[in-house]
Amino acid sequence: MAADYFVCRLSAEILAAVGDRYSSAMNKTLRRLDSIHSKLVDTITPIEDSLFSRSPADEEWSIAEIVHHLYLVEERVIKELETELAKPPRSISFLRKFIPTSIVASRLLRVKAPKGVNPLNPPARAEIIANYAAVRLRLKELCSTHGGNRLKKVIFKHPFLGQIDGTATISFIGYHELRHYKQIREVIKKLGM
Repeated sequence: MAADYFVCRLSAEILAAVGDRYSSAMNKTLRRLDSIHSKLVDTITPIEDSLFSRSPADEEWSIAEIVHHLYLVEERVIKELETELAKPPRSISFLRKFIPTSIVASRLLRVKAPKGVNPLNPPARAEIIANYAAVRLRLKELCSTHGGNRLKKVIFKHPFLGQIDGTATISFIGYHELRHYKQIREVIKKLGM
């Protein structure tokens, strides 16, 4: 929990340092990211190692696998955004700006994770949580370095949503995390915790 406090505190300091480089929409998105991340970390932190790694059923992910998946997705998003940020600014089509990234949070739609973000052989619990906190810090540093206006001029190719801009990609991360927070709550219930 101390590491999570440090990440949230550092995130607040980064936001304060960049001032108005963010639009109010970006600030709202980052606050939502912090809120979901904190709830998820507070939920998984007290879980015993044996339960953290236990799958509730065949073909269902353990909490360890879910959190490792979140890390893998965020790591991949950061790498792809960094690659796109190195290119000249570009915009997505007008209609693509209206794709609701919030649809990702729904657990009604079941989606198979792409191979590259499938959580095969997750590391130990402490390492998973540390990786998860570190990758979130990197995402927020990327946001503070480039700002919302520059991120709007980046195209990210999401495997299911299609082309979305960088700010929508940051929003997607939060809704994706919310989706898996709900999944973790389901796993906890199935494991009788």
